[in-house]
Amino acid sequence: MTAEELVRRIEAREEVHVLDIREPSRLENGRIDIVPGERFHNVRGSEILKLEDPAQTGLPRGAPVAVVCGHGKDSRVVAEYLNARGFQSASLVGGMVAWMGLTVPRELEPPPDYDYFIQFDRVGKGALSYVIVSDGEALVVDPPRRTSALHEVIRSYGATVVGVGDTHVHADYVSGGPGLARDLDVPYYLHAGDAVYPYDGTPGNIDFEAVEDGSRIKVGRARVGIVHTPGHTDGSVCYRLGDSVVLTGDFIFVDSVGRPDLAGKTEEWTQTLWRSLERARAEWPSEVRVYPAHYSSPSERNPDRSVGKTFEELRHSNIPLTMGDRESFTEWVLSKTGAFPDAYRRIKGINVGLETPGETELRAFRRQIRDGEVGETIITNA
Repeated sequence: MTAEELVRRIEAREEVHVLDIREPSRLENGRIDIVPGERFHNVRGSEILKLEDPAQTGLPRGAPVAVVCGHGKDSRVVAEYLNARGFQSASLVGGMVAWMGLTVPRELEPPPDYDYFIQFDRVGKGALSYVIVSDGEALVVDPPRRTSALHEVIRSYGATVVGVGDTHVHADYVSGGPGLARDLDVPYYLHAGDAVYPYDGTPGNIDFEAVEDGSRIKVGRARVGIVHTPGHTDGSVCYRLGDSVVLTGDFIFVDSVGRPDLAGKTEEWTQTLWRSLERARAEWPSEVRVYPAHYSSPSERNPDRSVGKTFEELRHSNIPLTMGDRESFTEWVLSKTGAFPDAYRRIKGINVGLETPGETELRAFRRQIRDGEVGETIITNA
């Protein structure tokens, strides 16, 4: 069973069970969490192979079981063992490596002047990218390093990419933005405040077309507005699609806001973040739908599996957005921020063009990040 098929069957509400045969400690580095808890099983493969009747572990004989390991090798052995004893099991091709690299497109209701609006969900990482299309022209926002899934969808619409943008320079994954723009010979949009290495101010080494507050990017018959929302980073921006949609990057999430502590300027950037939130509360219409670049829990999904809420909903449910005074907000932020993986500094350097990683180093980054804090969001239940 491929990772794509597993997602499709789970989202179709089939009663698929997941059997993760890795050591329990490995689950802390990532697991398939989109199945209900009662359909997730973690039993070591070596223990399964000792059992004459694996049903005693709670595995059902009458429902499909996806067997998962690290790379899809040991899971094949366990799946064959289970099937020989009357189970309906299949090995997840590529294991957790494939799962963590999976990108799932979800078509959303396009705003006025746009023909298509697609959210790309990296389900294993809780990261989101977007493609908007108007009159055959496409803009890509916050793309991952591997962009094949985006290309496939854009081709299916007969569209041509005319620009690529990042809402900010990411710290928890290597952006595909500069490389994609270079390969397609289109502008790479970034705020100049993020075109530097934030830890010492070294200028970056990337080609970009600077956007600032009030900039407008032409995409077909539409105009995408840029709103400067610093606080998570100096150059954090939102992409606003009229009064219907705003792509907030790591400024505002469904359940929280972006961390202001990733560049050693926590107190300063916390106050900047507060001012950006105050501006959004004053200027954004209540009905505008907020679509972020990350989510930290499956509970943030809508019934259609997309991630996004109206600003009015968030003002009542998103803890930092409900806070009415700067002092309470500052105290809350400082109580929940702190250490982060060392890889964040290196990834920032890569994303501003100062360093070039190898594939081995990228895999090491992913391990470090999974062992550290979760992404760039403030975890509200920490």
